[in-house]
Amino acid sequence: MKKERVPGHLHRQVITETLEKNYMPYAMSVIVSRAIPEIDGFKPSHRKLLYTMYKMGLLTGARTKSANVVGQTMKLNPHGDQAIYETLVRLTRGNGAMLHPYIDSKGNFGRQYSRDMQYAASRYTEVRLDKICEEIFRGLDKNSVDFVDNYDGSMQEPILLPASFPTILINSNQGIAVGMASNICSFNLQEVCRATIAYIRDPGVNLTDVMPAPDFSTGAEMIYNRRDVEQIYKTGRGSIRLRSVYEVDKKNGFIEIKEIPYSTTVEAIIDDITALVKSGKVKEINDVRDETDLNGLKLTLDYKKSADPDALMQKLFRFTNLQANFSCNFNILINGMPRVLGVKAILGEWLSWRRTCLRREIGFDLEKKQERLHLLKGLEKILLDIDKAIRIIRETEKEADVIGNLMVGFDIDVPQAEFVAEIRLRQLNRQYILQRTADIQTLTDEINDLQQTLERRERIDRLIIKQLEDVSKKYGRPRRTRLIHEADVEELSDHEMIEDYRLKIFLTEHGYLKKLPLTSLRSAGELKTKEEDRIIQELEGKNKSDLLFFSDRGLVYKLKSYEIKDHKPSEFGEYTPNLLELEEGERILFIHLTEDYSGWLLFGFANGKVARIPLEAYQTKTNRKKLVNAFSVVSPLVNMYHLEEDEDFFLSSNTRKGLVFNSGSVPVKATRTAQGVQIMLSRKGSQVISLQRLSEAGITEPKFYRTRTLPAVGSNIRENTLKKRQLSLDEA
Repeated sequence: MKKERVPGHLHRQVITETLEKNYMPYAMSVIVSRAIPEIDGFKPSHRKLLYTMYKMGLLTGARTKSANVVGQTMKLNPHGDQAIYETLVRLTRGNGAMLHPYIDSKGNFGRQYSRDMQYAASRYTEVRLDKICEEIFRGLDKNSVDFVDNYDGSMQEPILLPASFPTILINSNQGIAVGMASNICSFNLQEVCRATIAYIRDPGVNLTDVMPAPDFSTGAEMIYNRRDVEQIYKTGRGSIRLRSVYEVDKKNGFIEIKEIPYSTTVEAIIDDITALVKSGKVKEINDVRDETDLNGLKLTLDYKKSADPDALMQKLFRFTNLQANFSCNFNILINGMPRVLGVKAILGEWLSWRRTCLRREIGFDLEKKQERLHLLKGLEKILLDIDKAIRIIRETEKEADVIGNLMVGFDIDVPQAEFVAEIRLRQLNRQYILQRTADIQTLTDEINDLQQTLERRERIDRLIIKQLEDVSKKYGRPRRTRLIHEADVEELSDHEMIEDYRLKIFLTEHGYLKKLPLTSLRSAGELKTKEEDRIIQELEGKNKSDLLFFSDRGLVYKLKSYEIKDHKPSEFGEYTPNLLELEEGERILFIHLTEDYSGWLLFGFANGKVARIPLEAYQTKTNRKKLVNAFSVVSPLVNMYHLEEDEDFFLSSNTRKGLVFNSGSVPVKATRTAQGVQIMLSRKGSQVISLQRLSEAGITEPKFYRTRTLPAVGSNIRENTLKKRQLSLDEA
């Protein structure tokens, strides 16, 4: 069926105008109305939820179903019930995400440190406001903050909550907006209160002296670096290193991890450890189990008897989330604008805002007391002549005229007259009169005191300090995150992290390299190689040994043994041209494992010369992977050996000449490219084709091939003196 084209109208617009019109309102909405917390420490979703619970009477009443709270919150927050419930969950004591939870909870709310532990549905859980919320809502009913209409105008809500302590620093707060994010760590309540008081008294105070570092609800240990903390306090940006807390049970061979960094989860740690075990990077672990229960987090590692548990944990700290960073980005909305602030700047903004709240609260109290004083002064005029007041009321014909007649008779206004008219006759006694007279003086003194407080900032600050001291005393708790100084932290180097086990290295004729731990080799059958391939060299060493590869181009390639993965006996191994990125046609002639670069290398060349080079000539201070000019290439290399002491060797030529000599007759040369000394003389273009240890050459009469002087042509090889002949490297 042919599609009919519908004509449309195209409007050309500059892309910047389109973005400004369509994208920017959305971006600002996310920043201002969703993701970034304000100076009271709350995002809009948090504030709407807590205010709803406050209006429901959950600050003093019994718990109610979470579903009820979610439903009521929808009057302020037009989101789905699941989104509101997720917000509620994070604020609960049961979830553990908050250092000082705002919601007292009952039921399963999951755990902050678990990715897979699901919280129960809202119909099964119960909540109420925690006692600390008394400080969050202090003065809310005294005009301390502005209120605005909700989304449909059916009710009002506060734009901020007048918390009496810096909630913005007390609990962690994360949010991702459009083009920006916020990640605020939590601090200990007592330390924050002390720091705020110190800042009020001396704005130049060094905050790290009274508030040394952040504090997290999951505990753990912080690797403390004062310079890094001061940078965070100054700029609002930086990183904190946290590591898990563990206990070792050496008797039963397991490690119990009780606290983990705030920024990770148990499942992420298990995934990390499992991956390390599967890859062979960690061999000391037999099992890892999550044994978290109602008593709290517990991650158990069963380690092998031969393992050092503390060294194992150092390795896990290095390669898993058992040690993790918390990246700080103190991005806060100040008067509707996002700003990244340091801790001191945050305290400055909070103090400015808190002073405003208290002035409004004091202004509210002042107005109420002035109204009360005004009424009592009207009453005072009546009490001076009660008989006159009674006569006016008695002589008034209509009830509606009583107020007016009292106003005329005593020169008082309407509120004063109405207040007097409501007094019952039984109250007009001497005691009542004396009490009201005393109240006038008391109110006058209180009003004068409030007026002086409003006029003097230091009195406002003293009030803030008193409230902070009360909060600290009532709700403060010891630190959960312990501080360990960076200088006291034992961190293993990359080399120390590697397990140093015994192993064997095999090189095949076709250039395959196989690495097998001795433990797996003992239980292995025949080593697998490709068809028509065979093992030409076998070495034994350790996993931390240096492995040297000598190629036919006069080059040496160096690797650490641990840089080569462990193989199974059934595997072919690594193909050296790929492993070492060899040039086309380049071959590996010889390999050697060493830990200390002791001994010498003996090189035999086709021209009959032999060179002896100390192995330490190949040792480098830097981690160089490739050495050029590793040996002389003037004449083809026939064979080479590593020596720890002098030995006898057998040289043979293509003219069937043989010669026995001792390596001690070859002087040691420090230069790697030394051509060596002449050992076997050439006749009629003859070339050396084999260099073998005498013990391996199968010579039955070595004296026949020895000479008094060197160099020498050698003796004719007799079949009756030669049991077998070993292939040279060139023939191989």
